[in-house]
Amino acid sequence: MSSPVLLALSGSLRRSSYNSAILATLGEAVADKASLAIFPLNDVPLYDQDADTDTPPEAVAALRAAIGAADGIVIASPEYNHGMSGVLKNALDWASRPHGRATLTGKPVFTLTSSPGAVGGARAHAQLNETLASIGARVVLRPQAVVGAVHEKIADGRLTDQRTLDFLVAGIDDLRADIVRPTAADREAS
Repeated sequence: MSSPVLLALSGSLRRSSYNSAILATLGEAVADKASLAIFPLNDVPLYDQDADTDTPPEAVAALRAAIGAADGIVIASPEYNHGMSGVLKNALDWASRPHGRATLTGKPVFTLTSSPGAVGGARAHAQLNETLASIGARVVLRPQAVVGAVHEKIADGRLTDQRTLDFLVAGIDDLRADIVRPTAADREAS
């Protein structure tokens, strides 16, 4: 398999974000089999249907283009109040448009969440996957990727827990397999 281009979205804007650290470490760990680049969500404005025109805000156009250019997406979110972060939900709302032509629709996506709590953001994970299903993204089917006690697994901006990293690398392997797996539309066209 060729080396796919993966786009990563971190649901946290915090400078010392655990999710961004996980994504950066994961990108380094899979560099021999995929290129993974993190798209910063800092400049994506709050969703406003009035601004969602043929010329959306610059950061939104860049997000949509980056999703369209990627072979697959990796999304990491913290859990806030039993759900995904507002920053991530907002980005997904922009990425779900224009209806019927969104670059995220049909795109393979590997999701993970993290939390200092023991369940690693499992409720945010469920909410994230539900949102992606409503967009029509192809969420990779595999054991849930949740990172509990994340604050104990990050040091100096890197994921240091090898067992967790190995599990997430296996998730990237599943994403890579899903990228090359034909969809129903591909099978009908052939």
